[in-house]
Amino acid sequence: MALMLKNARLIDPQIGLDEVADILIRDGKIVEVGHDLAMEKGVERDLAGKIVTPGLVDMHVHFRDPGQEQKEDIASGSRAAAHGGFTAVCTMPNTSPVVDDAVAVEYVKARAAAVGKCRVVVAGACSKDLKGEVLSDMGDMYAHGAPVFTDDGHGIQDAGMMRRVMDYANQFDTVVMAHCQDDSLVADGQVNEGVASTRLGMVGWPAEGEELEIARDIALCRLTGCPLHIQHITTKRGLDLVAAAKAEGLPVTCEVTPHHMFLTEDAIDGTYNTCFKVNPPLRTAADAEALIAGLKNGVIDAIVTDHAPHTDWEKDREFELAPFGMTGLETSLSLVLTHLVRAGVIDYGRMVEAMAVAPREILRVERVALEPGATADLTVIDPEAAWTVEVGDFCSKANNSGFIGAELVGRATDVYVGGYATMEDGKIVE
Repeated sequence: MALMLKNARLIDPQIGLDEVADILIRDGKIVEVGHDLAMEKGVERDLAGKIVTPGLVDMHVHFRDPGQEQKEDIASGSRAAAHGGFTAVCTMPNTSPVVDDAVAVEYVKARAAAVGKCRVVVAGACSKDLKGEVLSDMGDMYAHGAPVFTDDGHGIQDAGMMRRVMDYANQFDTVVMAHCQDDSLVADGQVNEGVASTRLGMVGWPAEGEELEIARDIALCRLTGCPLHIQHITTKRGLDLVAAAKAEGLPVTCEVTPHHMFLTEDAIDGTYNTCFKVNPPLRTAADAEALIAGLKNGVIDAIVTDHAPHTDWEKDREFELAPFGMTGLETSLSLVLTHLVRAGVIDYGRMVEAMAVAPREILRVERVALEPGATADLTVIDPEAAWTVEVGDFCSKANNSGFIGAELVGRATDVYVGGYATMEDGKIVE
């Protein structure tokens, strides 16, 4: 099939591209990029006023499949991803059963191939059942297509065990993604320790519970040489540790979520809205400001959502009993466009680096660029689309967004995966 995308603003910092031009696609690959292109037959779309970028990638999502499909499954999660403008995601292994062997990896891959509306990269667990005690079948999972490993949802508590994980992963030149959480400090923490925990009368979750494991895992990265990726970083001091590691030349990267940049502990008021209960917790305004600065200056490599869907009844409970997490796939791009790009904090190029380029590099998956020969995974954005976040607009099964009611500007309108539309004019293609 031939496809021509005409008159769009093409943005790809990898090749220094930012201009209005046409893209010719054939058999899933970009054939030509230029001006006044023509083709003999095929589908032609005029995208004047739109922006086309390499397809966005969210390298941290929870699709709950297998085992908790009432919250989300691969079909609904990938629809939500496409609706949010993503051409690929990386699913976390803390499902039920845990993705800690090749059978589980193959299951997720098979379901994604059958029902997915985006590419699904499978992260394998570092330890059996996420217990942090025995190595998972990492080599077998890697052979079956799991390019990265994480015990997301848990910090590996024993330093010796984390060293074994990193030593083993290093054999495959793969990345260990770390959920940095010292359970002995975090314990039953519910919200950020300090003003918020005192005001709300709830058990505090100290920033040091995250920062100590960041420091430890950076030290283990230095010891083993294994590439380390810090997941959902939330504090200024944690970010300073990553910056120092990078300055030292260590293979350390990190990611940030929109909710940790654009929400703070102050969002949790006397209504105890459980949508704001996330892991790690919302931190201080000073921390959020530091995260935005870290994204701007490149210390933070990637923007992710940590898309964590839950049923309404699970979240509609006392704050202490409700599960941690909020959804994010369908709001992430628009939040970044509204609060960072339109506000002049970062430009489109930096956004593409953080949401398309760096995630692929960290995951060790195929590079996608707006150049001939590249796979045609593309995101089309209407930068002027104004909309309000509403429950009824979600493709996800879940409604636990902390941004309900937010008025945003900018939104994905079309998504192409391998040259074929999975979303067109804002609607999922069936």
